[in-house]
Amino acid sequence: MSKIIVAGIGTDVGKTVVSAILVNLLQGDYWKPIQSGKVADESIMQKLIDTTEHSIFPSTYSFKAPLSPHQAASLENIAINLKTIVPPTTKRTLIIESVGGVFVPLTTNKLTIDLFKKWNCPWILVSKHYLGSINHTLLTIKALQLHNIAIMGLIFNGQPNHYSEAPILEITQLPILGRLLPEANITKKIIKKYAKQWRPNFILQLP
Repeated sequence: MSKIIVAGIGTDVGKTVVSAILVNLLQGDYWKPIQSGKVADESIMQKLIDTTEHSIFPSTYSFKAPLSPHQAASLENIAINLKTIVPPTTKRTLIIESVGGVFVPLTTNKLTIDLFKKWNCPWILVSKHYLGSINHTLLTIKALQLHNIAIMGLIFNGQPNHYSEAPILEITQLPILGRLLPEANITKKIIKKYAKQWRPNFILQLP
């Protein structure tokens, strides 16, 4: 079983949509270990991929409040135990969606990166264009590198923006694996379209 982690430079940058595209592209399965919010990403994923072909594994922890996991867990009188969070077994590539940014606290002394780096697999970073995103992207990449995490490449979410992308790519020397453009409605058809577009980039990166 191979695993790929989809991380973001922050919250609401497009990790779930990118994960759906990768599930389709790599003929994989999906798992988000921890999620917070009334609308679960698992239910969103069910609308984006063919569940007769791909498995959606349940989260180990799922909280109602759209807050940082350590706070959302506290509201429900739950203590997150990282030892109980174990990737499900599958013969397919497992696409693991991270939680918010890489330094989001899961407990008062453990961050997202502390959990996800244990699985020793490559990461894909989703960067969305907004004022400050260059800084957030470079800081996230530096954090991953300091933890000796292998980064496959970047997915940019938004219209092409030379002034945002050029310094990120030149400084990090990471490849662009795909671009997610603004879409009026994300459907299974749209997901398959992007999977087809991105496939050549992934052929170069996968072993």
